[in-house]
Amino acid sequence: MKLRRIAVHNLRRFTSPVEITGLSEGLNVLAAPNEQGKSTLFDGLQALFRYPHSGKPREITALRPHAGGAPEVLVEVETDEGVFTVAKRWISKPRATVLRDGRLIAQADEAEAWISRLSAADAGGPSGLLWVRQGLTVLSEGTRKDQDLQRDARRDLLSSVTGEVEAMTGGQRMDAALKRCRAELENYATATGRPRTGGPWKTAQDRVEALRTQHEDMAQTVAALQDDLSARKRARADLVDLTDPDATVRRKSRLAEATAAFAAAERHAARIDTLTRAVDTAQLQLNSLLTRKTAQAEARAETAEATQQALAARKRRGSADQTQAEAQANAQTARDTLTTARATLAAAERDLQSAQNAERAKETSRQRADLTDRLTKAEVLRDTADTARAAATTGPTAEHLKALERKAAAVEQARALRAASAARLEIAYEPGREGSIHRDGTALPGSTSLPLISATDLRIEGVGQLRFTPGGKGDDGSVDAAQDALDGALRSLGVGDIASARTQADTRARAERALAEATAALKAHAPKGLDALHDALAALPVPPAEDTPNLLPLVEAKLARDAAESSRIEAETALETARDRLDLARTEAARAQAAAQAAEDRLTRANAALSRIEPISDAELAAELAQAEAALTDAQTVCASAKAEAPDLESTRAALTRAQSAERAAEDNIARLTVDLARLDERVRRNADGAVEERLEDLAQDLKAAEADLTRMSREVAVLQRLAAALEAARIAARDRYFTPVANALRPLLQLLWPEAQLEWDDTDLLPRHLIRDGREETVDILSGGTQEQLALLVRLAFARLLAQDGRAAPVILDDALVYTDDDRIERMFDALHRQAADVQIIVLTCRQRAFRDLGGQQLSIRPLFLTSDSLLDM
Repeated sequence: MKLRRIAVHNLRRFTSPVEITGLSEGLNVLAAPNEQGKSTLFDGLQALFRYPHSGKPREITALRPHAGGAPEVLVEVETDEGVFTVAKRWISKPRATVLRDGRLIAQADEAEAWISRLSAADAGGPSGLLWVRQGLTVLSEGTRKDQDLQRDARRDLLSSVTGEVEAMTGGQRMDAALKRCRAELENYATATGRPRTGGPWKTAQDRVEALRTQHEDMAQTVAALQDDLSARKRARADLVDLTDPDATVRRKSRLAEATAAFAAAERHAARIDTLTRAVDTAQLQLNSLLTRKTAQAEARAETAEATQQALAARKRRGSADQTQAEAQANAQTARDTLTTARATLAAAERDLQSAQNAERAKETSRQRADLTDRLTKAEVLRDTADTARAAATTGPTAEHLKALERKAAAVEQARALRAASAARLEIAYEPGREGSIHRDGTALPGSTSLPLISATDLRIEGVGQLRFTPGGKGDDGSVDAAQDALDGALRSLGVGDIASARTQADTRARAERALAEATAALKAHAPKGLDALHDALAALPVPPAEDTPNLLPLVEAKLARDAAESSRIEAETALETARDRLDLARTEAARAQAAAQAAEDRLTRANAALSRIEPISDAELAAELAQAEAALTDAQTVCASAKAEAPDLESTRAALTRAQSAERAAEDNIARLTVDLARLDERVRRNADGAVEERLEDLAQDLKAAEADLTRMSREVAVLQRLAAALEAARIAARDRYFTPVANALRPLLQLLWPEAQLEWDDTDLLPRHLIRDGREETVDILSGGTQEQLALLVRLAFARLLAQDGRAAPVILDDALVYTDDDRIERMFDALHRQAADVQIIVLTCRQRAFRDLGGQQLSIRPLFLTSDSLLDM
């Protein structure tokens, strides 16, 4: 695919729609300062091809402007099937559409599937294989997901173009023969197969290299001498041709002829201009007569129409005056009716006021009676509340009683605990001896279990006195402490025992309830207090003594007043209607007067215009028109004949320009060849004096002997290396077949930077592992930042060519991908971009305007886009 147009809306800084148009087949460059939105456009393209319209991932929400809005991206893409418009909107009312020639062919999920097929499921741009965002120029950068996508895209591409998927296993185990072979090789070569420094093989190589360099230098010198001789021969021949008298005469003759032809063409053009002006003059005369004829007819028609309009206006004015007089009479009648209605209403309102005063006097008497009753009841309730309030302050409160109850319970609990832990005396009588044991003069019944809490005296009849003294720890004093606490609480409340406290607390509670009830009732009768009731009673006026005038009842007075009010309203409405009609009649009369005056003025103007036109008969006007038309025809005929005979002015100008250019070029070439011959003569003389041909022959013989020695030694080394090479041949062959397509596509690009350079590839991540240049092997990750970004860009360009060969052409988009490249290499990188642009569309986004000025290509710009709707998707 190829991008033809990009438009975005509500994308970060682009709160208003913008677009980029005019993207060409090859190299396209958008050079703009920082913060102009280049990276935003790049992120928008990635979002279109990578993120569904229905989702809201972090990458999409980050595109939303601070002011809010739904991000929108639209692109026009060209494929083998035609030109399509692809658009997406996220977050608010999300949509995805694909159109062809303005017709919708896919939307929603079908559009997402169409876009996925177009981008070959991340095989091209959005995965980062060909689209490089700012700051991610090295091939192995990005998130783990991005790296996995890029690796999968590379493997898919290489497998597709190779035609097979091969298992790339590691090298097999070396046996004893390989070890012995390597031991022999150590005399000649290192473990990597390069000649060992100081060894015989390296010495032979160095001698051959030195002789070869000398031979090449001398061969270049000899070739340069031969080239200079050939160039001098050609220069002399060219100079003879240019200075030949016949050739000089021919050039001068062609220049003179071209000058004369151009002058004649200019004169003929001036004559045509004169004839053209004559045609224009004749046309103006004819147009003037036609205008005069039209004006005369229009003036006559205007006079007739103005006369009819004046008659109609006079009739309309008479009718309007009559209507106005009738409206004035009706308005006066309505005013008289209104005066009568207002007088009737005033009398009815006086009667109503009297009836209302009588009704208010009755209401006042009722209110005074009600207030007097409420005040009497409130005073009784106040006295009841005062009595209850005094009783409610005497005796324990409910909280005090609860505290006493808790203390009494503590005494009982302490006693129960003491009794439970004390020694006990169990009494069981013999038959006939019941009641024989007494305590404090009281006989104890049988089956008695008596706790021995303290010393206890018992009297047994017929036996004597018995004392029990409990031993052990005895009483711990908890009962006494609880009892003391209870007694202290009783004393503080002024009661003798718990029963009295309960009685007094109950009396106080009843008084509190009576106080609450009296207070609530008093609040209901006198919510603002007794003083407020007294004030309200005093504020009511004492009703006057009733008299019995002949008053209408209040209801009848209201009805009479309402009827009088309706009559007044009807009279006012009738008067307002009469006034409106009078106003309309006056307006119509004024308009009729104005229309009549305008019609009279129009008639006057029409008569004046008709009188100003010079009278001429229709026959005379027709004769003048025929004469003017004949004059125009004659002028057009002469002008057309002159144009038909006119020479081509531009052709004569081109012929003159060519003759002048040829004359100048001949003069410039003669001057240049004279200088070149002098320079070539000097170089030929200098090289010829050095006997370079003989020295080249001697070097060739020495080189031949040294190469023979090196060949013999290299053959011996090759025999030793053959066994080691054979063990790894299968893996190397498979790897080479796998990476051959990208290596072939990359080789001419590498040559632009480093002649004879090679790349070794990693079998796992399918990326370059080593750069081999000038006989040195360097790991890619230790190269400088500039070299790494250059390699990454060249590899991407190679992948782009492979995609195109595989029928999956995708544009290369680079967002400031050459940040660390120096001035010398950036020129060669520009050459690489132009080389690939012949087959691949490339879009370069950069803020380095000055550095990329020499890149060339189609220059792009971000321009405002004026929409007829609120969305790119509704265009």
